[in-house]
Amino acid sequence: MLGSAAAAMLLRNLIHSALLLILSWASVAAFYLWAGAEFAAFAQILVYVGAISMVVLFAVLLTRQNQVADVVIEPASRKRATTALTVGACLAGILSAAVVASRFPAAAVTAPATTVKLIGLELMERHGAALLIIGVILTVALIGATLLAATEAKRNPEDAP
Repeated sequence: MLGSAAAAMLLRNLIHSALLLILSWASVAAFYLWAGAEFAAFAQILVYVGAISMVVLFAVLLTRQNQVADVVIEPASRKRATTALTVGACLAGILSAAVVASRFPAAAVTAPATTVKLIGLELMERHGAALLIIGVILTVALIGATLLAATEAKRNPEDAP
């Protein structure tokens, strides 16, 4: 997960970076499955791997006018990156030492079993009206965004893809 996230930040090709970001999000979903949080894992896959990654790819493809051939990295940027990596490594070391040094209770309190079925029943029975209202609001927002994009394309036909 960390390798694909680091590679996504370091690559110059935006498409490859977006694909590596998708791999990183899928790795987070795998960690959720490993921890036994099936609902969080499937929500991660649906929301991030499915929807957000497609939005990122479309945004990259639609807004990219020309390829930037030479990117010059200034010395100040290198210094900030080095400082950020050093501070991040120090924080990771401090947090790791705190976790190792802490004493956890021998018997942890078990949480009630929640499955995807129970969460779905809770959403549909108790919060069904709120779920439908959110669906209507999101549909109206999507239609409004489509209309705004269509009228903008009609005003500036040379900017249309």
